[in-house]
Amino acid sequence: MPGIDLDRAWDLHPQVSVRPEPFGALLYHFGTRKLSFLKDRRLLAVVRGLADAPTARAACTAAGVPASDLAAYGAALDALARSSMLVERTP
Repeated sequence: MPGIDLDRAWDLHPQVSVRPEPFGALLYHFGTRKLSFLKDRRLLAVVRGLADAPTARAACTAAGVPASDLAAYGAALDALARSSMLVERTP
């Protein structure tokens, strides 16, 4: 199964709420009632930046994710997309 396409635009699902925490954040999906933990503040910055970025890769770059860590952040975003926390943004 291919992972998330970092060269596409993504956003939080409209039914997802973000609650910042000292360790990162909690994401709660009101539709599926799923809860996800973001245990990395930089990942939180990426997720928050998705709405304003043209691509997920651009959101990662804006959040300061080094190229060497891009695969790990892509995997984290993929897990969020598979759990319906993220949705692909369509033009």
